[in-house]
Parts: sequence; structure tokens; C-alpha cells
Amino acid sequence: MSKMKQFPVALAMLLSHLSLSAQTAADNAFRAHLYNEEEDVYMDINFYEQDVIISGQEVFGKVAGYLARSGNSFCWIVTEAKLKGRKAELEMVNDYGSDDLKATLTQVDDSTYTLQQNNGAALKVPLNGKWHKLPHTLTLKRRK
Repeated sequence: MSKMKQFPVALAMLLSHLSLSAQTAADNAFRAHLYNEEEDVYMDINFYEQDVIISGQEVFGKVAGYLARSGNSFCWIVTEAKLKGRKAELEMVNDYGSDDLKATLTQVDDSTYTLQQNNGAALKVPLNGKWHKLPHTLTLKRRK
């Protein structure tokens, strides 16, 4: 095959690969470990298979995800996640079952997400023996 005929084939293969890579990234947008360094909180999520196991709290079984603070076992469990493009509508409950809330997790770009508390209880996590309220809008970064 001449070099002129090989170029369109190579170009088509490259474009196909790039398209598949972009599709894979989009398919994994809500399967991630997200972290906010300032508040020292993280989210482990898989809104597709909803098969996340909370370490040390296996009694809850497989869930869509959870939000926790480093260094303790307290967490907010994502009990429901409805995907709508680059957004996920979440229902969350604390692991005591005493507070619940609705929130939206939005993918801003490949590595940045925002968690917006919509209504219900305020997100609180333990900090130095007291409850610490998280901001209503929290920026999270994807960890690879």
C-alpha cells in the first residue's frame, strides 16, 4: 500500500482511539475517589454499579458511595444517585441514620467536581471531638 493510501487508514484509527478514550473517560466520570484537601474529606463513588464497600462498615453492604473525613470511621452514605449528564442528584444519610440530605455532585472538568448541598441536614464531620459543618458548596479533586 502506498504511503498516500496508508495515511487515511492511520488517521481513521487514531480518531477511533481518541473517540473511545473520550467515551471511556465520560463513562467513568462518576466512578472515582474525590478529595478536598482544605476540609480533609473525600468521596469514594461508583454511581454505575453502586458497589462501593465502606471500609470498617461492611454491614451497610454495597452502596453508591460515601463521604468521609480522613482519620475516623464516620461517614455520609450515598443511598441514591440519579445521573443527569455531568450531574448526579444524590440522597445521603449519615451512618447513624439520624440525618439525611439531598445534594448535587457536578463534574466541572476531568478532575474537578462540586458538591452542592440542596436541602435537609447540613453535612457535618467530626473534627477534634466536635462536629464541623462543611461548606454548602465543596470543591473536590479527582485522585487517580
